[in-house]
Amino acid sequence: MSTLSTSLPGGIWTLGDLTVTRFGYGAMQLAGPGVMGPPADHDGALAVLREAVHLGITHIDTADAYGPRVTNQLIREALHPYSDSLHIVTKVGATRDEQGGWPPARRPEDLRRAVHENLENLGLEVLDVVNLRLGDAQGPQPGSLAEAFETLVDLRRQGLIRHLGVSNATAEQVAEARSIAPIVCVQNMYNLAHRQDDELIDELAEQGIAYVPFFPLGGFSPLQSSALSAVAARLDATPMSVALAWLLRRSPNILLIPGTSSVAHLRENVAGAGLSLSDEDLAELDKIGR
Repeated sequence: MSTLSTSLPGGIWTLGDLTVTRFGYGAMQLAGPGVMGPPADHDGALAVLREAVHLGITHIDTADAYGPRVTNQLIREALHPYSDSLHIVTKVGATRDEQGGWPPARRPEDLRRAVHENLENLGLEVLDVVNLRLGDAQGPQPGSLAEAFETLVDLRRQGLIRHLGVSNATAEQVAEARSIAPIVCVQNMYNLAHRQDDELIDELAEQGIAYVPFFPLGGFSPLQSSALSAVAARLDATPMSVALAWLLRRSPNILLIPGTSSVAHLRENVAGAGLSLSDEDLAELDKIGR
């Protein structure tokens, strides 16, 4: 464990047998516009990754579809060989088309190829955690994940994956995955304004399974944004800081993966997540998503 990691907001969590900081880093924004192509500032992207590790972050979230391949190759260039305390979580189940769309790629052969490409581009022999991405760009969609998830379970048996999770999933799909094999995390859209997974988060917390929200400021209505901005102004903080601090307070199993392509913004996010919220602040913030 990095000596710095315990000083990060939220402390630590275990994904199976892997200890990670609850404050992590999401690499998606390191790719070019629309998560396609290389970054405008290659050296700047490497600097952000190295600063994340320097700050004590031990959980980096990525996917070979980002770029595609761009963020994984940047992670490898910046951080390989990896320290024993650093854990990289990736996802499979979607690819990219020339228009920048995210068509699903969940057939067994797609998933096997994706796992091998993640291993190659990250420079790893085993992937710490692989999330199966479900649904589409509009969000989770109903339907069985059995064939796709069983393919990943088989790759885990082969020793290519340590732990499994699901992303962009319905509560029913989470339950179905858990009936097939253990999972260590669920990664869904959730924030102050989008509280659809409240019940699921509490259930997963009881089971010791992490919940990893993406888009901490995504999908707010103008009214909800102004309510958040009012609280942030009162606390002399940014809306992002308040949103991240609220997520850490919401449940002990919530892991944060805010993304940025700026070292200064990364430091700001870390400091912001450590913001102290009073019961009064929390009560006011809770009204936003109700």
